[in-house]
Amino acid sequence: MLLNGKTVVVTGVGAGLGQRVAAAVVRDGGRAVLGARTAERLAKTAAEIDPAGTSTAWLPTDIADGAQCEALAALAQERFGGIDAVVQVAALDDYFGGLEDADFAVWQRVLDVNLLGSLRLAQACLPALKRQERGGSVVFIGTQSAVAAPSQVRQAAYAASKGALTSAMYSLARELGPYRIRVNTVLPGWMWGPPVRSFVALTARAEGVGEDEVLARLARRMALPELATDGDVAEAAVFLASDRARAITGQSLLVNAGELMR
Repeated sequence: MLLNGKTVVVTGVGAGLGQRVAAAVVRDGGRAVLGARTAERLAKTAAEIDPAGTSTAWLPTDIADGAQCEALAALAQERFGGIDAVVQVAALDDYFGGLEDADFAVWQRVLDVNLLGSLRLAQACLPALKRQERGGSVVFIGTQSAVAAPSQVRQAAYAASKGALTSAMYSLARELGPYRIRVNTVLPGWMWGPPVRSFVALTARAEGVGEDEVLARLARRMALPELATDGDVAEAAVFLASDRARAITGQSLLVNAGELMR
């Protein structure tokens, strides 16, 4: 029970990684305060992972809006008395392209959500985290593409925003360390879940081959003979949120089945 009695704010709770993180928090004895933009999805996830309704609370939240971040933090404190950890999953990741075709207005929006939105959420939760005698934890979800651009998909704006977030994480780890607040980033690579499942299906149709062939092609890039899943990434995030990672801060952890090693 890694998170027994702990309250964890989880954002980006949709059909993939955010849902997996929230489920793992409740499974491991924690209380999950869920944020995402869609109320229906939040209600569905809460009902699935916590049928009794005793270990979850939720609020529609756009992390690009500071007031909404503050409202989510307030809900956690009102319902469960404090905040022990934050796992920031929410991101804008559906803009594709590089420099030549860049729409910098969209780039600015991506940065506002993925970088500044993550910092808004952390700032909103900071007073409650500072009140925890044993300290707290902030876990950002980054991306492997911030340190090694994939050849199959071009997402320069997304990679740049997540790279900036990882850089900010190092500064936050120094700033918040005296309060015993740890700050780390999890960097998923190719992660089997809804987005990659869609990529595999679209690629298979475009090439006229089976989905198994496309998936096998991706898996051959890994040291382990498979892709990491969104559940694997969630487990890493929950570990970093827990007291078992009490001496780990300022780190970026690749969860990628060994595709990139460093």
